[in-house]
Amino acid sequence: MFAAGTDTTYTVLEWAMTELLRHKTVMHKLQDEVRTVVGNKTHVTEEDLVNMNYLKAVIKETLRLHAPVPLLVPRKSMEDIKLNGYDIEAGTQVIVNAWAIARDPSSWEQPLEFKPERFINSSINYKGLDFEFIPFGEGRRGCPGVFFAIAVNELVLANLVYQFDWKLPDGVAEKDLDMSETVGLTCHRKYPLLAIATKYDRNE
Repeated sequence: MFAAGTDTTYTVLEWAMTELLRHKTVMHKLQDEVRTVVGNKTHVTEEDLVNMNYLKAVIKETLRLHAPVPLLVPRKSMEDIKLNGYDIEAGTQVIVNAWAIARDPSSWEQPLEFKPERFINSSINYKGLDFEFIPFGEGRRGCPGVFFAIAVNELVLANLVYQFDWKLPDGVAEKDLDMSETVGLTCHRKYPLLAIATKYDRNE
């Protein structure tokens, strides 16, 4: 349980930082929100997160494009059923591809683009009721750690963009950042993200 929770959480954070470094406008908008809400405090607290709607949209968009667990826990068909022209017999093991669902152009406009704004004023969430977006699965067998994972991701990401200004190493352009993924139970970056942090001066 601890290994699964740690692995998926840091994977989401690494993808979130990758997308923010590729999209400077999004990074600056997020930093403006976080720094406005937090003010001159030393760090972001859980109470601050309530007022960070853009942060929540960034996390959701990261989960949409980079589901940490691309293939959900296998299920078993309880009865014979015909679905989209396919005959599925009772007892058949079924695996849901959450990664593909979240990039389906029939559900998402410009599905391969990182656009947190799509979740602003949207009722879509990750609780399993919106089947076009199920990074944590749904129903009784959905991820039991969903709320813990979201709280950790929001708190850590908010503190990262609050405490530091970020940039890619010299000579690395946003368009050249390798977005290759690994193949496995979790969907990591193929190459670890390298970024340079500069301490943010709250007094400037």
